[in-house]
Amino acid sequence: MIKELTKAEEQIMLILWEMGEALVKDVIEKMNEPKPAYNTVSTVIRVLEGKGFVDHKAIGNTYIYFPIVKETDYKRFALNKVMNNYFENSYESLVSFLVKEKSMSTKELDEIIQLAEKLKNNK
Repeated sequence: MIKELTKAEEQIMLILWEMGEALVKDVIEKMNEPKPAYNTVSTVIRVLEGKGFVDHKAIGNTYIYFPIVKETDYKRFALNKVMNNYFENSYESLVSFLVKEKSMSTKELDEIIQLAEKLKNNK
């Protein structure tokens, strides 16, 4: 079962999903300034291993880390959590919120409706 990530864990996972695999120093290079300490990133990656998100392969005494949870699976988990906690599992409430908050155009609304219809017909 997928567990929720902290902001730091999520930031590292986004980098690993983008890169496919990386050394700790590669992850740090992709991070925004101010860059965290090597030990901090290394610790977070080990926590991600413990949570079942990341694994590694050893080459000598160097570890190359790679994601074992797919980004799409985590997105689904995160969306379900948001839908459950904030929109009572109602896509109508979500779309209504987006329309109000993001000032969507009629064209964007039509695209959402068409996508929803397409998804509904594929079930």
